[in-house]
Amino acid sequence: MNQFVDSQLRLDLLREALPYIQRFKGKTFVVKFSGKVTEDHDRLISLCEELALLHQVGIRVCVIHGGGKQLSDLAKKLGVEQTIIEGRRVTDDDTLEMAKMIFAGKINTEILAALRHRGIHAVGLSGIDGNIVHAERRPPREVTNRQTGESARVDFGHVGDILQIDARLLTVLLDHGYLPVVSSLGADAEGKIFNINADTIASAIAVQLQAEKLVLLSDVDGIFLRAGDPKTKLSQLTASDAEELIKTGAATEGMIPKLQNIVALLGSGVKSAHIINGNARNSLLAEVFTDDGTGTMISA
Repeated sequence: MNQFVDSQLRLDLLREALPYIQRFKGKTFVVKFSGKVTEDHDRLISLCEELALLHQVGIRVCVIHGGGKQLSDLAKKLGVEQTIIEGRRVTDDDTLEMAKMIFAGKINTEILAALRHRGIHAVGLSGIDGNIVHAERRPPREVTNRQTGESARVDFGHVGDILQIDARLLTVLLDHGYLPVVSSLGADAEGKIFNINADTIASAIAVQLQAEKLVLLSDVDGIFLRAGDPKTKLSQLTASDAEELIKTGAATEGMIPKLQNIVALLGSGVKSAHIINGNARNSLLAEVFTDDGTGTMISA
């Protein structure tokens, strides 16, 4: 009897997914991985199975990834001191060299291998390939410590700000059934390489591809009014709600740049952005194909 009930439940879930599959077929999703999501091999394999399913039902998927967790781990092993100010990493010469190895090398290759395991034709890129991310070095800027209120002028080193996204290569790949996987590096016209926030790149690429959704996979279940209190999770909010969270200080640390990027992209044509826990099994599928979802959806 239990087996019959389980079978019926699975079939009901497929029925629930059908209208979403029909709605999103042929649409573009930009999915951003955080480094924390990709560090566990079994979790990465499971996550790539979810991406493979999206791909197989006709959704055009473009993956963007950072690797801050792995970069910090490598820096610790090599004894390279790291400075992170208001959620942004200062990238000196040694840190840039490590970023190139970790982002465009280790993590990118591991994601490609996990997708190949499910028969997906994925292509590994950085923002430098095809001049996808044209950037300039971020000038020194005043940064205010939110706790003390003190300001200081900070030189972020080899950190880039995006000037332009050229999505032609990504469009060619998507049009021909490939799944692009892009690491968070960019360059200027002289070929100087920059470390760029992966959320920022994902948002900019989502705008250029006129994506239906930007999905940010992190290590949190969504946006909470009070950290650690599951009762305060926000399942849905608007761009104006997100601005209010920043203004009132309800959003803190790394959530602030995420929300700032999301507000900007929702004003540029992307229909919705989602923050979900990439460490939870089936979280991506539940967010896309069920009525309740699993994380936080922010709509224009």
